[in-house]
Amino acid sequence: MAKKILFVGAEVMPFAATGGLGDVMGSLPAALKAKYDEDVDVRVVVPLYAAVSDTVRAQMTLEKAFTVQLAWRNQYCGVYSLVKDNVTFYFIDNEFYFKRDRLYGHGDDGERYAYFCRAVLEMMDRLDYYPDVLHANDWQAALSIVYLKTKYAWNEKYAAIKTVFTIHNIEYQGQYDFAMLGDVFDIGAEHYTLMSYDGCINLCKAAIECADKVSTVSPTYAHEIMTPTYSHRLHFILARNSHKVMGILNGIDIDFYNPSADTDIPALYSAEDVSGKAECKLAFQKEYCLPEAADAPIIAVISRLASHKGIDLISGVLRHVLDMHPKAQFVVLGTGEGQYEAYFRQLENDYKDRVRSFITYNRALSKKIYAAADIFLMPSRSEPCGLSQMIACRYGTVPVVRETGGLYDSIKPYFEDEAGPHGNGFTFANYNASELEERTSAALYLYEKFPAKFAALVNRAMTTDFSWDASAVKYMEMYESL
Repeated sequence: MAKKILFVGAEVMPFAATGGLGDVMGSLPAALKAKYDEDVDVRVVVPLYAAVSDTVRAQMTLEKAFTVQLAWRNQYCGVYSLVKDNVTFYFIDNEFYFKRDRLYGHGDDGERYAYFCRAVLEMMDRLDYYPDVLHANDWQAALSIVYLKTKYAWNEKYAAIKTVFTIHNIEYQGQYDFAMLGDVFDIGAEHYTLMSYDGCINLCKAAIECADKVSTVSPTYAHEIMTPTYSHRLHFILARNSHKVMGILNGIDIDFYNPSADTDIPALYSAEDVSGKAECKLAFQKEYCLPEAADAPIIAVISRLASHKGIDLISGVLRHVLDMHPKAQFVVLGTGEGQYEAYFRQLENDYKDRVRSFITYNRALSKKIYAAADIFLMPSRSEPCGLSQMIACRYGTVPVVRETGGLYDSIKPYFEDEAGPHGNGFTFANYNASELEERTSAALYLYEKFPAKFAALVNRAMTTDFSWDASAVKYMEMYESL
């Protein structure tokens, strides 16, 4: 009999997503289904946001419509479905909660996702579908596990469901005032101890306590969050539950991020024939009025512009790097903290013929930059997994990263010994601007002085396996262990 796995999360590619969680929710279920076929029944449930296109909505089927009770509220719930890549996607419809101009950042997010989690549990009964494993992702889905282990614990239809809680970023924990315990979350006072931590309700903490397994998105991050430096104070709870914590490195959708078939880039190429990458660089330089020079290294940053992403380190050394390497060009794409947006705008103004700053988010443009660039900077203070460094490798852009979280697990340092060259990027250990500058300069030096060696490094980066295949096996092993 096929193992039934239900993924619960707040976003999913390609329907409605803002970041890495959406990428994982869109690609891991498909990878599991592709690898295990008839041995698994994989389904995903997410809110039906306004961002879901009319084209996608036209493909949906209304499965059920019913009412969800949340404390004193009785709210409509529609469950729509569609099948993509042999995975069934369920969409929870409630326009009051989800027909908004953005996915997150609303004053009632706690209520919105409490409703969503309660709807997931009610959906099971209405569809007569009870998964073997409920796999909840991040704080927005945390209450699906808590409700299962409290409100639904005595219903024999739900009794056999095992649970996995995946922490994609421990910084976001779902912290709320105790006044919301019964009035919004519909949880009785008898569960006060379960829900409380550090003087408030903490949904992430409650899910860790209730889940059968707790996973993170890279092995190194699983170790890091056990320490005060990275845990955002949850290391006490994780230490108590250390027997069920593990890390599995994310993959990327290698079909979507594929330079040999990508319609968003001007020329196609592969690890076997990278000539198209040079065409992508020249096309980008021409389109954005940079000097059209094949031998001018392009350094790229595609990131949220925030200090913990290492943007403070980049801003501290970038002018010196550009001055020391007068042919180098620089491109940044992203939005974030005002001081960094202003910094990059000013940098473009000061280096008019060498710097382009795109203070926006544009997925198609990001792929053009990955394809055009030679060196990719990602010096994060912390990085649970990171996908950008994997995408950069996929497009033959050599990453320079700090050795933390998934960056440490996915990028191995370049060096040469008697056995030959090793590694797929440049790495440094300490959160230190001088180390970032030294490694960036080392990458530029290799590019400028030893083009054949740099080309071999590009090949190793492009042929690194960042698919979901290996990770899918580890996830299935985790499910089997339950």
